[in-house]
Amino acid sequence: MDRELVGKRIKEYRIKAGLTQEALAERVGISPNYLSAVERGVKLIRLDKLVSIINEINCTADDILVDVIKKSYERKTSALLDTLSTFPENEQKRILEVINALITTANI
Repeated sequence: MDRELVGKRIKEYRIKAGLTQEALAERVGISPNYLSAVERGVKLIRLDKLVSIINEINCTADDILVDVIKKSYERKTSALLDTLSTFPENEQKRILEVINALITTANI
């Protein structure tokens, strides 16, 4: 597993959650220095602590592991469809037309 990519994602979501390293470390029972090393990719975090971090920073395991798991694109697709379904039908059609135009352009 690429520790640097996982650490980068943890840091990204920690910041989005509005937490300092000190605050997150305290919540999950690790030292701020250890969390810093994890975010820099120097240390690999234990699974139980990773789960605690994910729960505290309000993201999914896929959000953190997206760069290192080959099948994570399926989760992104599912999340996109879930989001799309919250729009009215006419907006869904418009969004799909834009997506189809982008796909057509990309395939040229």
